[in-house]
Amino acid sequence: MDFDFDRLKQLTETSGVPGYEDRIRALVREDLEETTDTVRIDAMGNVVGTIEGEGDYEVAVAAHMDEIGFMVRHVNDEGFLQLDALGGWDPRVLKAQRVTVHTEDEDLTGVIGSVPPHTLTEEQKQKEPKVEDVYVDLGLPAETVEETVSVGDLVTMEQTTVRMGNHVTGKAIDDRVCLFAMLEAARRIENPEVTVHFAATVQEEVGLRGAQALGVDLDPDLALGLDTTVANDVPGFDPADHVTKLGEGAGIKLKDSSAIANPKVHRRLRAVAEDNDIAYQMELLPAGGTDTGGFQNTYGAKPVGAISMPTRYLHTVTESVHEDDVVAYIDLLTAFLESETGEFDYTL
Repeated sequence: MDFDFDRLKQLTETSGVPGYEDRIRALVREDLEETTDTVRIDAMGNVVGTIEGEGDYEVAVAAHMDEIGFMVRHVNDEGFLQLDALGGWDPRVLKAQRVTVHTEDEDLTGVIGSVPPHTLTEEQKQKEPKVEDVYVDLGLPAETVEETVSVGDLVTMEQTTVRMGNHVTGKAIDDRVCLFAMLEAARRIENPEVTVHFAATVQEEVGLRGAQALGVDLDPDLALGLDTTVANDVPGFDPADHVTKLGEGAGIKLKDSSAIANPKVHRRLRAVAEDNDIAYQMELLPAGGTDTGGFQNTYGAKPVGAISMPTRYLHTVTESVHEDDVVAYIDLLTAFLESETGEFDYTL
């Protein structure tokens, strides 16, 4: 692979649910301290590494650090844990999965069990699954669980990131693959004409909260959101509903539920891709938002755009991206930032 797979693996396998991004934040800070001029962390936990440019024009690039997960809401008398979701989960994908319960003193492995189908009644088979009905089994006596686990402890999915053919698959690909791309771009860029803020944001999965606050604090002249997007290029979907396809290049966003990209920004992204022979595809996401929306109208109107990573099986533990798209993504982001002079007119 034409990128550091081991670093991507480390980023995806590290835990960090919304509001508790401590472990992944430490890795990001370590990277940015090597590649940027200054690094700061705000009260919410957003990390910003800045490379100073020659002029006054400022660009913010944002990729979120948090992953979807859970918080323990109840420990029952038998020692099973009930959960509260942090981010958008499809309860159907949770059965028969391993999880990590992060207690104050240690990390515990647990399972979200699934009873044998032939023991279910017809009523149970027809019941619509809900996160509230999920139970985590720690394999410990109830007394031990009660002494060890507290309401508010965090739970993440336990999964390794692996190569699968030409794909990379694992948990938290959303949005650690774009975070990885941002860190790689920061490593490549030297002496830009404009000041670039590389922002690793928090709490995106619960409402773009970190980006909204950061948009006010940074007040950039231009903002780019970096996030995964849907690739429904699998059996069962009409081609019109694919949104993007794996292996066909980085996505250049036209719109999603949170923002309509500035036309001049997405046209320049397309021109940069074509000038540098970088594979790309246009992305129109019917539902779902990104940090792009968080920056667009905080502290006044801002020109915004986004580069999207085509991803299969989003919000599961088997999210998958194509290695060629990862390379194209890093190349496009780097080329766009290196060619930004602060003189492009993005007003409409």
